[in-house]
Amino acid sequence: MKRRDFIKVTGLGVAGAATVAAPAIAQSMPELKWRLTTSWPKTLDTLHGGAELMAKAVGEATDNKFQIQTFAAGEIVPGLQVLDAVQNGTVEMGHTAPYYYFGKDPTFTFGSSVPFGPNMRLNQAWFMLGGGKELLNEFYKSYNVTSLLAGNTGCQMGGWFRKEINSVDDLKGLKFRIGGFAGRVMQKLGCVPQQLAGGDIYPALEKGTIDAAEWVGPYDDEKLGLFKVAPNYYFPGWWEGGPMLVAMINLDKWNALPKHYQFVLEQAGHLANNWMMARYDQANPLALKKLLASGTKLRPFPAPVMEASFKAAKELHNEVAATNANFKKVYDSLTSFSNNGYQWFQVAEVGYDNFMARHSQA
Repeated sequence: MKRRDFIKVTGLGVAGAATVAAPAIAQSMPELKWRLTTSWPKTLDTLHGGAELMAKAVGEATDNKFQIQTFAAGEIVPGLQVLDAVQNGTVEMGHTAPYYYFGKDPTFTFGSSVPFGPNMRLNQAWFMLGGGKELLNEFYKSYNVTSLLAGNTGCQMGGWFRKEINSVDDLKGLKFRIGGFAGRVMQKLGCVPQQLAGGDIYPALEKGTIDAAEWVGPYDDEKLGLFKVAPNYYFPGWWEGGPMLVAMINLDKWNALPKHYQFVLEQAGHLANNWMMARYDQANPLALKKLLASGTKLRPFPAPVMEASFKAAKELHNEVAATNANFKKVYDSLTSFSNNGYQWFQVAEVGYDNFMARHSQA
């Protein structure tokens, strides 16, 4: 129906139509200004850049009625205090890795990645379609936050080591910067885990405060300069097979948002998520070549180390699940989903990827 015909049928003149439309538009598009703090320094332009992209998309989709100003780690609060800042309302939202807060409750680790958990695609599928989002946000309610998907780094590297790792014995007494719940697994193998924000890793490794450090992958690791002080670069990062990053939002602020703004914010998070995955797939291969050309020694973790790590991880998962109902509930959901997923991956994806890797000209 044409607009003029609609006006005739309803008996509204132009002034009447404007009277009806204007308040509705005004109510659905209020002017809001939020602050977003991240766990990342600005130099990590893919991690912090994902948060900036999300904020920019929200502004553009709302004609700048809903503005989000981003702040890097340390500008408002330290990188590992994002959850606290969002929970208590210091900021409206944050961009972070939930496993940083496993000390509050081990269940937080599922918001990013559990050791020997699913790969990037399965982790995302579980969160979006396998009940993960609902389970996690139900858990987050007690911390006065909710979460939206807002990034994924893909499978990460195993980190930078001053000395070679040839056996499990080489891990004993090793002061290793490793994030989140995975540190407790490494502790079972004799490591002394250290949780440090990204910007603090290089100084600690340079001074010898730590003996090894993991971060993300070649692109970000090169930016942090870790190769300058620890030449042995190990893979894979079995503790982060496909770690998600999320936007944590103060629950009261989220509930007060118009539904239109909630939708825009969630879609902006998906945009940041897709961009980040593509960006790492683009940037990591080039960065790895540069690192190898500069003298980095690329090494796989020995099979005995991988098997011992797997055994320790499963033991820890079962120990925590026996005493933490939230952890068990989420762990059972994720494990069931990923086990079914890997049956399919083994049939098609793995076989194809292995064939193409063998025939790669790179």
